[in-house]
Amino acid sequence: MAVSRKNELKALFGGGLAPAAPSGVRAPEVKSMPPQAGQPDEAGHAGAGQGEPAPRSASSAVKAMGLSLNAITREAEEARALRQALLEGERVVSVDPARIEASFVEDRLTIDGADDADFASLVESVRESGQQVPVLLRPHPEREGVFQTAYGHRRVKAAIRLGREVKAIVRPLSDAELVLAQGKENAERRNLSFIERGLFAQNLAARGFDRKVIGDALAVQKSELSRLLQVVEGVPERFIRAIGPAPKAGRDRWMKLGEILKSEAKQVIAVDVIYSEAFKAVDSDTRFQMLFSRLDRRAKPEVPAAEELKDGKGRVFAWLRRDGKAPRIEFATGTDAAFVDEAAGLLALRYDEFLRKREEN
Repeated sequence: MAVSRKNELKALFGGGLAPAAPSGVRAPEVKSMPPQAGQPDEAGHAGAGQGEPAPRSASSAVKAMGLSLNAITREAEEARALRQALLEGERVVSVDPARIEASFVEDRLTIDGADDADFASLVESVRESGQQVPVLLRPHPEREGVFQTAYGHRRVKAAIRLGREVKAIVRPLSDAELVLAQGKENAERRNLSFIERGLFAQNLAARGFDRKVIGDALAVQKSELSRLLQVVEGVPERFIRAIGPAPKAGRDRWMKLGEILKSEAKQVIAVDVIYSEAFKAVDSDTRFQMLFSRLDRRAKPEVPAAEELKDGKGRVFAWLRRDGKAPRIEFATGTDAAFVDEAAGLLALRYDEFLRKREEN
């Protein structure tokens, strides 16, 4: 079923999708159909006979067996999206990725530019089956012959990684239409983490978009949008970028981290953490937990210094300690035992007098 769908999509891309292409792009090349059984192909080789599939290398077979359920689901979604685009009369063109810029609004966080597992799977899928669904671009509003990505950033990146042109639909879009399309793709494909959504909202607000457009782009109500902005404004950006998307960390945890980082002393500690080798060696969720745990350690109460008890010559013979719930007197090493006994007796007498006076008063 999946193989059949892939062949249909390849055939669609191969023939007649782009009768005309705008300047700076070219239509996809037409791919020849496989030779019939017993007939030679363009190179003069006979095609496989009925019931005799073309030989397949062992490595290709292993790769095919490794396709995940997520990849198959993604292909089905992409096929539906492509059919919808074609039904609406959209034209698919091939674009040199060197002429494609990212959206003017950042929405994803990465750790030191590293790829995530989903992207690695996408690259492998494109390598094996080609780009199954076009990206959405708009002509750059200021640079002729250049395009901006509305959605499909990861597919553009995969094409760059593989040295291929990008199959795209080019459509005139306003700034608001672009961010709405960008937000819609994020909601339908790989959801942004809480902090990524907050940054996306903050970036849109900084560019002057009103709350309604931002809420529509993120598919959230006004109250949730306010919480997103509140949290992302409470955590200094340097720490957000050091941590990364942290998909397992929700609003409450980020809010608590923001409260902790209001302290300048805690920020000094946080800087030491994010530049440590141990921090850099772990994934985003672990980075969040490492920083949070370090900063959330409850400060131990200060232990009051012991009071020195001195004799007439200024020599310390005992210490009065008030730390904890039970104050105590500790005599210095070598203190005469007879004096310790006498002092204990005097304390008992004085304590009796103290209690008696309290009762009289």
